[in-house]
Amino acid sequence: MSDPSGIHPRRVWSSLWLSVGALYFLLPLAATFLFSLHGRKGGLSFVAYAHVFADPQFSRTFLFSLEMAAATIAAGLVLMVPTALWVHLRLPRVRPLIEIFTLLPFVIPPIVLVFGLIRVYSRPPLILVSSPVLLVAGYVVLSFPYIYRTVDTGLRAVDLRVLTEAAQSLGARWLTTLFRVVLPSIKVALLSAAFLTFSVVVGELTLAVMLAWPAFGPYMALVGRDLAYEPAALAIISFLLTWGSLLLIQSFSRGLKGTTAGGVH
Repeated sequence: MSDPSGIHPRRVWSSLWLSVGALYFLLPLAATFLFSLHGRKGGLSFVAYAHVFADPQFSRTFLFSLEMAAATIAAGLVLMVPTALWVHLRLPRVRPLIEIFTLLPFVIPPIVLVFGLIRVYSRPPLILVSSPVLLVAGYVVLSFPYIYRTVDTGLRAVDLRVLTEAAQSLGARWLTTLFRVVLPSIKVALLSAAFLTFSVVVGELTLAVMLAWPAFGPYMALVGRDLAYEPAALAIISFLLTWGSLLLIQSFSRGLKGTTAGGVH
């Protein structure tokens, strides 16, 4: 039977739980934002944000993390995209094993990972403990679940075998097929993997601290130890960076889908 008022009970409960979830998420964020505005006595102001942006360590650490994020994205995509392609085309039976591997960074704590990296790469023949290469390698491991699963989802959304066979039947070599057929078909997945990796690297703390690199995560922890209102401002800035990345994913996805739809005749 339908409700005479025209309001379905499921919609009421869905709206209720959605509102509860939104309040649970937004109230702490709003409280943090209001607290960050109390940096000056007698009223609300953005003085805490001004202090953060005026601190030379803010720009220095953020630029360093930005560089590490770019290197991690490049290295991660170079490693994961061919791996995912090979699994899809040649070794589909290995996919469950690879998916188990993608869960390991969630199971193994970063502190265990970084101690293993230090122990292995602080002695000959590869002494990398003082090189940013080791930090990027650790970031690639932490980003492995996000990069691989995102690329894997993108490849599942297209008929990869048909695309590659059609390209090869027309005389295209493997690299031509990769760069002109496969990668343009999974642009959205690649962008999603890039922005998710950026969010992971910018907020990471353990690897940067233990390897003694001036990254953005340790800077936020240091500010939180010594100051009161600036950490709240940094938390809001970090939140905006993360959600800005997600919004960019959405906007790029819509733009690419619109371009693809408009280009089909």
